[in-house]
Amino acid sequence: MPTSFAETLRTYIRAGYPLLYLVTAEEDRAIELAGKALAEGDLARRKLFIWSVSRGLCTTDLKVVDRKTADPKRILPFLLEFAEPGVFILEDFHPFLDERSPTAALAILQLRDVVAPFKAARKTVLLLSPVLKIPPELEKDITVIDLEMPDEAELAAVLDDTVEQMKDNPKVEVNLEGDGREQIVKALNGLTRAEAENALAKVIVTNSRIDTEDLALLLTEKEQIIRKSGMLEYYASPERFGSIGGLDELKRWLRARGRAFSEAARAFGLPNPKGLLLVGVPGCGKSLTAKAVAAEWQMPLLKFDLGKVFGGLVGQSEDNMRRAIKTAEAVAPCVLWIDELEKGLAGSRGGAGDSGVTQRVFGTLLTWMEENAKQVFTIATANNIDSLPPELLRKGRFDEVFFIDLPSPQERATILAIHLTKHHRDYRDFDLTRHAGATEGFSGAELEQGVISALYAAFAEGENARLEDRHLERAIAETVPLAKSLARIIEQLRDEARHKWRWASGIPDERSAAATQDVAMAEPPPVPKKPKRVFEV
Repeated sequence: MPTSFAETLRTYIRAGYPLLYLVTAEEDRAIELAGKALAEGDLARRKLFIWSVSRGLCTTDLKVVDRKTADPKRILPFLLEFAEPGVFILEDFHPFLDERSPTAALAILQLRDVVAPFKAARKTVLLLSPVLKIPPELEKDITVIDLEMPDEAELAAVLDDTVEQMKDNPKVEVNLEGDGREQIVKALNGLTRAEAENALAKVIVTNSRIDTEDLALLLTEKEQIIRKSGMLEYYASPERFGSIGGLDELKRWLRARGRAFSEAARAFGLPNPKGLLLVGVPGCGKSLTAKAVAAEWQMPLLKFDLGKVFGGLVGQSEDNMRRAIKTAEAVAPCVLWIDELEKGLAGSRGGAGDSGVTQRVFGTLLTWMEENAKQVFTIATANNIDSLPPELLRKGRFDEVFFIDLPSPQERATILAIHLTKHHRDYRDFDLTRHAGATEGFSGAELEQGVISALYAAFAEGENARLEDRHLERAIAETVPLAKSLARIIEQLRDEARHKWRWASGIPDERSAAATQDVAMAEPPPVPKKPKRVFEV
């Protein structure tokens, strides 16, 4: 069971650790939790003091102990002579430890001087900083601790406090019925307490309400966190399952898994879903599925480009991987999309020219996938699964491996209907059954490009031209699908899939029988709603 920050801090203080380093940007929250850690049991006799270069040493209610201690050269000698036991938080002391600072040598020596005396004097220095900066001379003396992001209980308290403030405001509507409160708290996951307060305030001033319909607006606040990581890319996708033709088995599986992120699922004894590997023919909807899942589940979609992980400095690649994983965990619940996994992990089997970096990065990814306890659902796509190491494919790292085949005639008709609808045409004006029969072996991407090519041809005929069946027929006739140019490779992949993986569209024989059915009504892709802007006049 994970240990809380307060328990960890209490343990280190009671054990007499003289120098602790806390990496966090939430100074107020860290100080508040440190105060609570000292308020219990035998540690209640130790006082908490806070130092900053602007105020010097102060008590927790900001009463100055000695103004001269604002000079960073004076604070550590002052603490050495200070009579009372206590915990002394030094805010943003890291610039004075930087080798480029003229005070660095003195500050490092002064910190080393307090190590032995503080062990016997019940004193602890807690360096509080948003960045980790430890000189080599202090590596053996400083213990680094982390402050986790606010958990759901803390974020729920922020939401309740905001609702309490708004209850007497007739202009603000609050609707948290059913699982609304839980959904909003999950949308706030990954934000600091201050960021969560700001996000809720933004929703209130934009829409004059707190409602589950505002989840998309809350999720956009996470985009800033993702951008700063440099390893992940935020996707605001309008795609839904209605944008995908076919893949009924896969959609059914995903809808069932989407309900498993709730507290009701935890109470039922279900673990968090881990992820999904999509294998198949290029252009058949693997990437589109990843985008649609995030939209259906109302979660942020993070695209993880493994190529960005690898850096030139020693240890940089491994650190980048850990940072990307930590960012994904911070914004959970979310969907983590790794596109073309086999290319990103090329060299993971120790090929020639690889120094072992790829294997170490791959090992970090494998370990995280196995042990991940956060609500991060990984969707990886691959065109060539033969190049992936077998240990990646075993159960426990992915919940399931689905094979996405070339679409059946029924699915091709539905895909054509979807793309005609997307381009403002009524699909019922076209003979989709005939076009579906003429596109044997076409992928979804090739069908989409066929519609676009037909639109170009129609537009070239003049202002009053209309898109007609003849334009589609010509575009189809001019297309050479991958199923023909790469026939041997694709047929080999399909044969292998029959014995290894689940089929995203069901058993091939059943799909053939369904081909005689009428074309189903295609659900138009939803248009993303633009939030109303608030003008103060």
